[in-house]
Parts: sequence; structure tokens; C-alpha cells
Amino acid sequence: MDIDRPNIEEYLTPDSIHTPLHQKLLLRDLLDISPVLTEAAGAIIDDSFTRCFKSNPPERWNWNIYLFPLWCFGVVVRYGILFPVRVLVLTIGWIIFLSSFVPVHFLLKGNNKWRRKLERYLVELLCSFFVASWTGVVKYHGPRPSIRPQQVFVANHTSMIDFIVLEQMTAFAVIMQKHPGWVGLIQSTILDSLGCIWFNRTEAADRETAARKLSEHIKGSDNNPLLIFPEGTCVNNQYTVMFKKGAFELGCTVCPVAIKYNKIFVDAFWNSRQQSFTMHLFRLMTSWAVVCDVWYLEPQNLKPGETPIEFAERVRDIISVRAGLKKVPWDGYLKYSRPSPKHTEQKQQIFAESVLRRLEEK
Repeated sequence: MDIDRPNIEEYLTPDSIHTPLHQKLLLRDLLDISPVLTEAAGAIIDDSFTRCFKSNPPERWNWNIYLFPLWCFGVVVRYGILFPVRVLVLTIGWIIFLSSFVPVHFLLKGNNKWRRKLERYLVELLCSFFVASWTGVVKYHGPRPSIRPQQVFVANHTSMIDFIVLEQMTAFAVIMQKHPGWVGLIQSTILDSLGCIWFNRTEAADRETAARKLSEHIKGSDNNPLLIFPEGTCVNNQYTVMFKKGAFELGCTVCPVAIKYNKIFVDAFWNSRQQSFTMHLFRLMTSWAVVCDVWYLEPQNLKPGETPIEFAERVRDIISVRAGLKKVPWDGYLKYSRPSPKHTEQKQQIFAESVLRRLEEK
């Protein structure tokens, strides 16, 4: 008892240490500190979850008189030279795309085969202009995806630009949350031509409709390859959260795709709760470059006796190992139901006051 005494005295009164265990005083003191233990455990859990959705700020390097002028020169180059040039490149891309896409979409309605082929090529071209507007340095590993029935591609999710990076190589039909603004306009016009599937995660009816469309899409022999981000939300490219099982209970071949961004110039993670997609693109276009690796991995099938949940975890293991990501056992949708920062700060304040009160009593 003497060995443990210094640690116990931090929580219990000296009298309670010598009190027999069956007496109420020790029990009362233990119950008195139980909220503290509960808060501590909750803080640990909360930290392991929230760090999946936090962008780590880069280390400051312009800390002295020698480096600060270089940093200022870099700011001038990135914002005064590179950004206007990149805007021009993206504008030219949109002009070329729209001047070609509109005639193809409306004039070739009688010839679906050629129309779909040209639309597919034009979307790939537009995505290439987007990647060029960030000075994207993307290295693709593995065979290029092909159009085959009964297969679906699944990838880890860091930002909406994941879709653009993959789309410039192959015109995927993606299942995605419906977005407002100009992104929603592109979804409902241009991307609809690829057979993309939109849903609202807050509407149960939308999720049921999306599941039905998934099953119908993978059966078509001429449909664009289907791309799904089974995490259901953007994660900071350091972790992978739980995969939704929907893509793994379709009874088809699952082709894993691992995406890893190099943060040497910019962090590609998009926190949609703190930043609009327009501002996210602005941050990418004012960086030096976006560096990325994409691995098309070996296709996987459901093994005998394996459940869809186990299948999803096995594919998540494959992607996590290839991209060097850490697995965490959290559902990404909890990100949308967490308490507000104001409520969290209030809880932290209450906890701090309770600890200070106990210290003063001692």
C-alpha cells in the first residue's frame, strides 16, 4: 500500500486511504472522481476521431532575416504570376470544353455510342486542365482501368479533387453527395452525361434510390466504370475511417485505388465544414504544385464465408498499406453529427474549473 500511496493521494483524501474498503467513505471518493475519469476517457476518444479531419499546419521556415525575403518573393511569384497564368489555363480549358461539349451533347443525340465516347473524352480533357491549373504532378501506378461489367472501383477520399485526379485518366461514373452552387450545376449537367449518381446523405429515400441505381449501373456493359469513395467523407490523407459496406455487397469485383498526396507544397485535404470548395481550389492554385501518387491495385472478390463488412475491411487494409495510411475504427458520418466547437469549449471550461476546485480543496 505504501508503494501506491503517492498516486492515490492525488485523488483521495489521506483519511480514506486508511479507511477499510467496506466503508462508504472510500466508495464516495471513488464515485467523486468518476466524472473526471469519464471526461478523460471521452477526451482520448474524441482526439483519436477529430485528428482524422484536421489539417496539420506546415512548419514555419521563414523565421529569420535571411529566409523572410525569400518567402516574400515566393508569395509574389505564386499570387502575382502563377495564379493569373493558371486562371488563364483553366479559362481556356473551359472555353474549349464548352465549345465542343454543347454541340456534341445536342447534335449527336441520335448516335448515343459516338456521343458518349466524345463526352467521355471531353470530360477527361477538362479534368486535365483542372490538374494543370494546380501544376499537378500525378504519378499513376498499375494498369489503366477499363470498361467492364460487374466491377466497381473504390478509393480513399481526401478531397473532391480525388475525382478530378482519377477522371483525367479514366472517365468514371461516380456516386457522390449532391452539392450546392456551381459544383451542383456541373453535377446536374456535365457529369450526368457520364452516368454519375447523386444523393443527399440526410435523405433515407435518396440512399435507397442510389443503392438501386448502383446495382443497375454495374450490369451495363457499355457504362463508364463506377467509382465509389466508401469512407463517405473527406479524411486528411493520414488515416482511413470505416468503409461503408454498400459497394461490397453488390456481388461484383472490387478494384481498390489508393491515393496519397505529398504535402511538400500544399495539403490537399478539404475540410468542407471550414472551407468552400471554391476557396479550396484557390488554395491549390496559389501553391507551387500538387504532388500525388495513385495506385490501381489488384481486383478483389468476396471470399467464401466472408461477409460484406469483412470484405470492406480487407479492401481497406489493402488501400491503407499501399498509401501508408493509419486505420481507425470510426464511422466518418459521425463528423456530421458532432457537437459544435462552442459546446466543446464549454465542456472543457467546466472540466477545468472542477479540477481547479479540487486542487484548492486540498
